[in-house]
Amino acid sequence: MSDVVATQDLDSRLERHRTELTGYCYRMLGSAFEADDAVQDTMVRAWRNFDKFEGRSSLRSWLYRIATNVCLDMLNAGNRRARPMDLTAATPVAQAALNSRPEVTWLEPVPDGRVLPSVADPAETAVSRESVRLAFVAALQHLPPKQRAVLILREVLAWKASEVAELLETTVASVNSALQRARATIAEHGAQETDTADPLDEEQRKLLERYVAAFEGYDMAALTALLHEDATLSMPPYDLWLRGHDDIVGWMLGVGEVCRGSKLVPVVANGTPAFAHYHPSRSGDGGFEPWALMVIEIVDGKVSGITSFLDTKRWFPLFDLPERLGAE
Repeated sequence: MSDVVATQDLDSRLERHRTELTGYCYRMLGSAFEADDAVQDTMVRAWRNFDKFEGRSSLRSWLYRIATNVCLDMLNAGNRRARPMDLTAATPVAQAALNSRPEVTWLEPVPDGRVLPSVADPAETAVSRESVRLAFVAALQHLPPKQRAVLILREVLAWKASEVAELLETTVASVNSALQRARATIAEHGAQETDTADPLDEEQRKLLERYVAAFEGYDMAALTALLHEDATLSMPPYDLWLRGHDDIVGWMLGVGEVCRGSKLVPVVANGTPAFAHYHPSRSGDGGFEPWALMVIEIVDGKVSGITSFLDTKRWFPLFDLPERLGAE
């Protein structure tokens, strides 16, 4: 009986860290599914090697050491998750063509609840949300794996340089040097700060209400009034992306016309506002089918970016979204 209790106690102690470890692995890997795999591997390794854990560090630090090694192993293949704007130039709508790339190409969205543990400190919550934004995680992907780990541990998780040095089995000077290089790279790739989703202030709520009304009504004048002049629209797994009012409207009134009559259901992804985009059912029964997970980026009171992740068979179950909406 005591062995069963001990097993249950260890399971409970390990599980307490699952959400924050998933957030760490997501920032490292840029994939919600790979992050889940990495954390599961971490838990299995911790379970199998717990008798070797001598308590010289905290259980949390030990788990982060294992998770870091798992992520570094996964990143040795050299894959770097990206957004469409990391791979190609903006395309004028007159030349737009839908070229699909493999799933492993793309930075993936993630539900907040999977990667952001509940904390009492509002400032800590704000940092956590900022650090899972699509733009920030995309910028992280430009860093070599160990620099990526150093930046996340030092800047996001607020570890001391000595703690990071111990985890990575290196020196404090090496950690500080890696952090300096990582900061320079992040600045070079310009991870623009966008508004986070919790809590939304009154102005943000009204902006999103107007966005829903304009999109569902397919009112292009109302929609463009809500967009920055250099707003972007992208649609992974296609590498096409568009910039500016004319090209976005041209797309939506051309190929994108199939989205007329859609419904948007609010969700939260990557710390920012998002919508489950449902398209009128092809069966003609008045219902709606999954079309995209639409992540919205807001800067200075206007929409600066729309990323529509089209692989709904992957994203809608991950976000616990219904398979279809009825006519009502």
